[in-house]
Amino acid sequence: MFESILLATPASSLPLADSGGHTVNKGDIMSVQVSKFLDVSEGLQPNQFSVGSRDKIASISDLDETYKQLMDKPLACVMAVMGGDGRPNLTPMWFDYEGDKVLINVAEQRKKTGWIRNNPQVSILIMNPENMYHWMSIKVTVDREIHEDDPEEGAWVTEQLNRIWVKYIGDGDTYGLRDPAIEERRVLFECTVDRIATFGQPG
Repeated sequence: MFESILLATPASSLPLADSGGHTVNKGDIMSVQVSKFLDVSEGLQPNQFSVGSRDKIASISDLDETYKQLMDKPLACVMAVMGGDGRPNLTPMWFDYEGDKVLINVAEQRKKTGWIRNNPQVSILIMNPENMYHWMSIKVTVDREIHEDDPEEGAWVTEQLNRIWVKYIGDGDTYGLRDPAIEERRVLFECTVDRIATFGQPG
């Protein structure tokens, strides 16, 4: 039923890092813009629901814990990709992270796999199920694709899939939703985080 989205750092495939451990692309330290919306957690305020501040972070690990917790908990996210009819296609997904790369792990035969290949810009929303006014969105761009049968990195695709299964289902240590009608294979899209938007408080 569910596919998975992960933020991860495969040791063999990411750009170099500086002495502080930050990702480096073409000589520049990674920087992600975080737009924080003005919320109503403490009552009404002028310009509420609009962007109140824009900041830069060097790493996903620097994200405010108020929103980082949304990525840590086993909360379903919604992924938006452009479908074949030119409209956004929305899919509930699993989400996990480790480092600064978003990984979108999908079944090879699914239509959305082709849609991602055709338009490699993806938006992700994670909302607190106990408070709809506490959420974050992440916009990413696909850097490259890894197939589960790749002789060098394919095992990592399977390993990450099994890890996200444990996080969300916790029944055994192997992903249990492969299509029984075919020999389902997985595809992993490695993505760079472009922008993040945040809103609200947990309570």
